[in-house]
Amino acid sequence: MTRLGFLLDSESCIGCHACTVACKSEHDIPLGVNRTWVKYIETGSFPDVSRHFSVMRCNHCDDAPCIAICPTNALFRAPNGVVDFGDENCIGCKGCMNACPYDAIYINPATNTANKCNFCNHRIEQNLEPSCVVVCPTHAIKVADLDDPNDETTRIIARSDTAVRAPEQQTLPKVHYRGADAASLDPLRTAIAPDGMIWADTTPHHPTAEADGHGVMARTTYTTAHQMTWKAKVSSYLVTKAVAAGVMAVAALLVLLGHSGAQAAVGVVPPVVAGLFLAATGVLLVGDLKRPERFYYLLTRSNRRSWLVKGAWVLGAFAAVCAAWFVAGVADSPVVLQALAAPAGLLGLATAGYTAFLFAQCEGRDLWQTRLLLPTLLAQAAVAGGAAYAVADLVMDVPEVAAVRWVLLGGLVATGALVAAEALSRGSAHVEAAVAAMTRGRYARRFWAGGVVLGLVVPAVATAVALAAGTGAALPAIAGLCALVGMWFYEDSFVRAGQSVPLS
Repeated sequence: MTRLGFLLDSESCIGCHACTVACKSEHDIPLGVNRTWVKYIETGSFPDVSRHFSVMRCNHCDDAPCIAICPTNALFRAPNGVVDFGDENCIGCKGCMNACPYDAIYINPATNTANKCNFCNHRIEQNLEPSCVVVCPTHAIKVADLDDPNDETTRIIARSDTAVRAPEQQTLPKVHYRGADAASLDPLRTAIAPDGMIWADTTPHHPTAEADGHGVMARTTYTTAHQMTWKAKVSSYLVTKAVAAGVMAVAALLVLLGHSGAQAAVGVVPPVVAGLFLAATGVLLVGDLKRPERFYYLLTRSNRRSWLVKGAWVLGAFAAVCAAWFVAGVADSPVVLQALAAPAGLLGLATAGYTAFLFAQCEGRDLWQTRLLLPTLLAQAAVAGGAAYAVADLVMDVPEVAAVRWVLLGGLVATGALVAAEALSRGSAHVEAAVAAMTRGRYARRFWAGGVVLGLVVPAVATAVALAAGTGAALPAIAGLCALVGMWFYEDSFVRAGQSVPLS
């Protein structure tokens, strides 16, 4: 059995970039993206300064999170242990990019599919070495068969003090570094000086020399910039599916409270609202793909381990229940609504909460691994459902108005408590850097002004006043709208802050 890996000898590397150029030539890689690149860092202070070089690339992990999250099996393990990919299956969901703890995957602008180092597997199959190995003038890049104890490079790894990147992620990487400075392998141990870097613009979001609260040991002088992958569409999708899930959950609650005969407020309007927001969710999800015309591959080429696939099935099942609910509502059949209440409520919770498991598969983003994410999403669904009914109360007769307002207030209080716990939580250096970016850094305004004040404080106070004073529908409706807008600001700060921590 063969299990290929690399030994990258930083003691021998001279930073010539021959490997990068050879890789680009071998695979016809467009400008602006790289499968392999050389990172420069400098340690010490003048005149005792040293420059260190480290080659960065895919680690071909034995437990590769990119394979698990890929919904269409576009990323797969070859028989020789290499993590390879197939452009023909990729839908450009970018999940693999957030799952990779090494920032090794990029979107090829020529094909709009995810690409990375594949060990030059087409050359390996012809008993040739990878192009980077062939051109390296100092033989600093070596191929190892890690399952062969007699392999020369494997023996070097066994007897040397080698290191791997991000071992705490437990992905079992198969790229070993000899002689690499620890700061070169951990991007939070280096900083970019205010004067930028040689031959490159300053990488966005990378720690600077003024913000070195993570134990900075060196300065980065050359690296590559990697783009943020999930942005406003993902933030919006979290809100739209919360509304769809929440309005049906509240409708199911009203059925359980004995209002299955309220044809408009319970039988017809909720599934229509849920259907519209589910449709918006689908548009956002498909629109965020780099290859949207291939979206149906989720069903035809499914990787059942991926929560992108499981989420698609959850959304489909929820849509079917909403359709059945609508038919029963139009037919004015309270008995059928009573039978559908439990499935609708449970699938609503699944629709709201499955993203927590999807984000958990994004192992490169530590902030998203929090156990608070699932209860936060469920609490937000309660907020969204209560908000939708509060707005609907302006134009129709909603039964149990007080109960609906209590759902809204309870969801706001629970969300506030969970968000506070998240903001005050301690964790890995990556978690704390992301929380800092969200609460004190570039996303602080949308978090505090949008997510907390507009999305939680204002609607909670307004709803509490409406409950205490027994006001009309206007104040709770305003509270509901504020809650939904603020929810988007919070989700956007959370999504972006999670991706703000440099991985390479």
